[in-house]
Amino acid sequence: MTPVLHTTRLILRGWQLEDFPYFAGFWADPDRTRFFLSGVQTEAQSWVAFTSMAGEWTLREYGMFAIQLKDAEHAIGHAGIWFPPDLEEPEMAWSLYPGNDGHGYATEAAEKILSWSQVELGLPALMSFVHPDNHASIAVAQRLGATFERKTTLRDDPRLVFRHASTLN
Repeated sequence: MTPVLHTTRLILRGWQLEDFPYFAGFWADPDRTRFFLSGVQTEAQSWVAFTSMAGEWTLREYGMFAIQLKDAEHAIGHAGIWFPPDLEEPEMAWSLYPGNDGHGYATEAAEKILSWSQVELGLPALMSFVHPDNHASIAVAQRLGATFERKTTLRDDPRLVFRHASTLN
């Protein structure tokens, strides 16, 4: 079962069927998906990703949270821990849906999730993959206190690895 986490402005919660149109809208937007390996997704492809995100909670007891504003009724993005079998370690990831940039929501959600992942799950300091041209996500990683670790590739696509500091120090 997905826990519910609260920040000053956000609720980080499990996925609801009502979140799907916002999720699918994100994946249909070429501007929003330009830094993702899969790029634009059809509604059917978005459904597979959506149900996969919900299912990771059952299999790993962590995954991606839906991000919701406390004064709203729908998801404005997602953030959490992504750990497919081809990664060596879990990744802290975040994405906001159109119209939600520039308010600090990704940073606020990620800070809470990083702390939760270490305190509640006992995970080590997480990393984040960021496309070298994704300046907004690089800025979020830096605001989170992550340090640049190395250049790499993820499924043959260039990435920068940022290491998040431990919240337990």
